[in-house]
Amino acid sequence: MTAEQQLPKIKLVRIAHVYYTHADLDKAREFLADFGFTVTDDRGDTVYYKGYGTEPFVYCATKGAENEFGGAGFVVESMADLELAAKTLPKATPIHDSDAPGGGKRVTFRDPVDDFPFHLVYGQTPVEKSAHLPELEYNFPENKYRAVNKTQRFKKAPAAVHKLGHVGCCVTNFAKSFEFYTTRFNLKPSDIIHEPNGKDVSTFLHLDRGMEQVDHHTWFFFEGPKYHVHHSSFEVHDFDVQSLGHQWLRDKGYDLVWGVGRHVLGSQIFDYWYDRSGFILEHYVDGDLVDETTPISRSEAGPDSLHIWGPPLPPTFLQ
Repeated sequence: MTAEQQLPKIKLVRIAHVYYTHADLDKAREFLADFGFTVTDDRGDTVYYKGYGTEPFVYCATKGAENEFGGAGFVVESMADLELAAKTLPKATPIHDSDAPGGGKRVTFRDPVDDFPFHLVYGQTPVEKSAHLPELEYNFPENKYRAVNKTQRFKKAPAAVHKLGHVGCCVTNFAKSFEFYTTRFNLKPSDIIHEPNGKDVSTFLHLDRGMEQVDHHTWFFFEGPKYHVHHSSFEVHDFDVQSLGHQWLRDKGYDLVWGVGRHVLGSQIFDYWYDRSGFILEHYVDGDLVDETTPISRSEAGPDSLHIWGPPLPPTFLQ
């Protein structure tokens, strides 16, 4: 057993936010508003955005010389977890006060394989939910749940973001990345994808919180020749809201990546878009839940494993 394997795992509670740098912040602001975020703190060259959930912010946009992904932030369970991170994770900063909305304490470390930043926070102050969207009643062929004279009516609008659901990256050494994240954190694979020769090349990791129900994945990565962020994914209320958001973004002239469709692994209904800086953001609804009883699934990589319905898989999607 290695020294790292002997250390206790750092306990993550949830994924909280992401950081992006944009060379053209004005264009980024326009897209982020149309994508369904709400500004919670505008500091000029740095803008914090929230959803309608309890996270104080879910997306931070900063003006910079180049477009760059600045990493994801996860909430840890205790100050002891943050102290362990500061002492034992690669290139970790000391514990310091966060000046972002919600405050709290923070540690940033660098991924040991590809050297990208990864943020851990504790003690943030949550905010009150800013919306309570109705759960619609549907009329199925044999069971009618909507009362007589009760209609479904909607207004054209962006798809309001609820929360950050997951982040995905391309890493240069899958085996080393998998060993690090599943050894040092309470991250457990829901799915592992392998090539025909049996080599593991991708995984969807969830937070191991015992019998607490958690999202099918909060962090995923796949192996490729060069590190880069693949996408950040944000939950919206339901399929109607998602579809209204799709129409809103389409009418505004943004570039569609892939969607709308239904994934196989995780089951989410997906809708991927390019922002004005070339980053991919996703709206998703209806993802699977897992807990400690969920078995680890293994499957072979292939286009049929990615979606069951929707447009054809773009040839560049996994580059």
